[in-house]
Amino acid sequence: MGSPWKGFVEFTLPASPPTAFVSADLSSTSPVGLSLSPYGRSMSFDPGMLHNNGHTAYANGTGPGLRETGVVEKLLTSYGFIQCSERQARLFFHCSQYNGNLQELKIGDDVEFEVSSDRRTGKPIAVKLLKIKPEVLPEERIQGQVGPDLHAYPFTVLHGYIHPVVSAIPVHLDGKSAPGQVPTGSVCYERNGWSGFPQEVFYLTYTPDDVEGNIHLDTGDKVSFYMDTNKHTGAVSARNIQLVKKKQMRCQGVVCATKEAFGFIERADVVKEIFFHYSEFKGDLEALQAGDDVEFTIKDRNGKEVATDVRLLPQGTVIFEDISIEQFEGTVVKVIPKVPTKNQNDPLPGRISARIGFTDKELPFGEKDTKSKVTLLEGDHIQFNISTDRRDKLERATNIDILPDTFSFTKETREMGVIAAIRDGFGFIKCVDRDARMFFHFSEVLEETQLHISDEVEFTVVPDMLSAQRNHAVRIKKLPKGTVSFHTQSEQRFVGVVEKDILGTTNKNASPTKNKEKECEEGVIAYEDCGVKLTVAYHTKDLEGGGQPQVGDKVEFSINEVKRTGQQSAVSIRVLNRNASNAKRLHGFVATLKDNFGFIETANHDQEIFFHYSEMCGDLENLELGDTVEYTLSKGKGNKVSAEKVTKVAAVNGIGDDVGVTVMMGKVIRPLRSVDPSQTEYQGLIEITEEGGTKGTNYPFGIMGMVNKADCLQKGELVKFQVCTVPQTGQKMACNVVPQRRAMVECVKDQFGFITYEVGESKKLFFHVKEVQDGLELQTGDEVEFSVVLNQRTGKCSACNVRRVSEGPKPVVTPRPDRLVNRLKSITLDDASAPRLVIVRQPRGPDNSKGFNVERKTRQPGVID
Repeated sequence: MGSPWKGFVEFTLPASPPTAFVSADLSSTSPVGLSLSPYGRSMSFDPGMLHNNGHTAYANGTGPGLRETGVVEKLLTSYGFIQCSERQARLFFHCSQYNGNLQELKIGDDVEFEVSSDRRTGKPIAVKLLKIKPEVLPEERIQGQVGPDLHAYPFTVLHGYIHPVVSAIPVHLDGKSAPGQVPTGSVCYERNGWSGFPQEVFYLTYTPDDVEGNIHLDTGDKVSFYMDTNKHTGAVSARNIQLVKKKQMRCQGVVCATKEAFGFIERADVVKEIFFHYSEFKGDLEALQAGDDVEFTIKDRNGKEVATDVRLLPQGTVIFEDISIEQFEGTVVKVIPKVPTKNQNDPLPGRISARIGFTDKELPFGEKDTKSKVTLLEGDHIQFNISTDRRDKLERATNIDILPDTFSFTKETREMGVIAAIRDGFGFIKCVDRDARMFFHFSEVLEETQLHISDEVEFTVVPDMLSAQRNHAVRIKKLPKGTVSFHTQSEQRFVGVVEKDILGTTNKNASPTKNKEKECEEGVIAYEDCGVKLTVAYHTKDLEGGGQPQVGDKVEFSINEVKRTGQQSAVSIRVLNRNASNAKRLHGFVATLKDNFGFIETANHDQEIFFHYSEMCGDLENLELGDTVEYTLSKGKGNKVSAEKVTKVAAVNGIGDDVGVTVMMGKVIRPLRSVDPSQTEYQGLIEITEEGGTKGTNYPFGIMGMVNKADCLQKGELVKFQVCTVPQTGQKMACNVVPQRRAMVECVKDQFGFITYEVGESKKLFFHVKEVQDGLELQTGDEVEFSVVLNQRTGKCSACNVRRVSEGPKPVVTPRPDRLVNRLKSITLDDASAPRLVIVRQPRGPDNSKGFNVERKTRQPGVID
């Protein structure tokens, strides 16, 4: 008998294919029955499954002789029920309709049957049952790979075999799908085809439950699996899927560390770092640095994953986290330790407690999550954003900033002080409540405020982590001026008697010009408070009004207490009554200041009294020419008169009130003795030179008669002055004396120059460019006005307050000699004998800085900046 196959049929069936019979004319007049096997991959031929073209209608729309398949669902003694495989129907059957040994029929067996109808009820029933022998699937593990996403129809015919075409389970549906649906993927494998047919590819579906190890499979991954058949539908699927090898994929990340020959990349897909060698970097290795975005391929070498084929990506391509726009408030419950412990492996050791929505959360944070480097303390009230890692969905607090009201939450002890010193990046605070100065770092300043010396601040003191004996200031806040006070002053005024006055103990070699510090002994005041006799110390700086109190003087004062030490002293001291037995105190004016001594002009302006700096009570640094002082006369060795107990007092009018309105012109015929120590008289003399009845009249003058007390009037200089009367003596004296000096600038050098003016034996007078008024640049020949001052240390005079009156003639630029011009024209750059330029002084900019702030650029032709 010849083969009934005369042709090959290609066809497509719906997603849930029932068993079908296709009538085909294969060069024969006899119809042939074709059925699909449960695998959907092969066809079976059964000559007994033939039927006529005539049909008898039934309630279910089927005809006689059309056979279906199903599964025995219930089996009793004489009857049972079958669940149809091709449709949603449950059919009754009688055991007499089973063709075979009834003892071998069990629940769950696959059967084939025809559909008929019950004669009494008309309901469909199964008849002519035949048990189907199940096809035994191979139990060996089959190698395959996860199928690609072809976006094709549910079923596609390939060489007469039906196979589903699906893809890997999408990540967003892995374990989640719509109600009633299970997300599916597919695996494919190859088998040898029939004789004359090429190798065939078969696709099997799988669900997440079919994958061992609860791992996610990607398209292209190599896997091994067993084949399984659904008894109800006959569909074949893959089960017990194991990952054999992941498909090589391009990964992204950020370079987190670079060494001499290798580096590390923080991966963007998982929270993990991966090693790479510089030989795997495809690009300019010199430009590679930490923080660069890269992509790479992962390979296994010696059992470890390494990154290969590393290439740069545009900056900003790789994003690890999403930061919330909304800001939240919370409380610090755990701070980051300043010195990490050996067992600390947590990169986010800090913790913040916050209420997010209606839920209390505890969020971690690390060192890089704070906006500033200010120390955080437990209990701090802060605001922050929430950062969510895209890789593992970890949430952490970031952009942490301390809120101003945090100090009311932490209950920390705040101290106050004044900035005493500032260095490069750090400084020191003079504390109100501590003796030692407190170290601080600029990173501990709140609100990024710029601090300066004498600024008042508030801070917290914490022990140094490296040395328990040392403290430092943190969380520094700038305060308004006048907030910090180092002492408290009583509002009550007390009255007492001076028991001990202040004696000067100044260093014998001290001078105001050398800025030597001076120490004075304390005076003592006795007073009563609530019937108790007490004493309190006082200092010269705490005196009010003129005059130094002496022993026995009655004084009024307040009491000042230093917060740090509790030490008390009398302040705001005012003399009420002086003791009549005390030596008479005199007033005078400072006329001369030398290295360690000076002279005082008397109140009558006609004499000068010597005093040593050791007799000065008060700060020598603030003592200047013309200051009003109070002193007592005493006689020393050789019966010489000198001043002792010299005290600077409030300024009084040094010249009489009766000052003439007329301004006169005169000439100095005798200077002060401070200018010419060889003369015996202290006073200087001015002779009127104006034409008139008073021409030739002489008027004396002292230090208080000069407008500029430091000006050294020389003999023969012309001056303008007025005439006044001394109240004590009635003597007429010159006052408001102003010299009329004019001279020419002889030369100007770098930072100084000389004026053609004769002072003593010198024919010219030195001046510094800083003494030129209005910042003008003087030239040779300019006419100037100036004052002359004497340097007490060197004994030399110099000009100050230099003011240009008129400009001198402009210098005429002389042309270069022809021989020099001709020589320069003939010189070339290659000429070894050509003159060379030597830089004598580097150029300076307008701000006195070297070089230029703006970088010079090569100008491109045709391009306008």
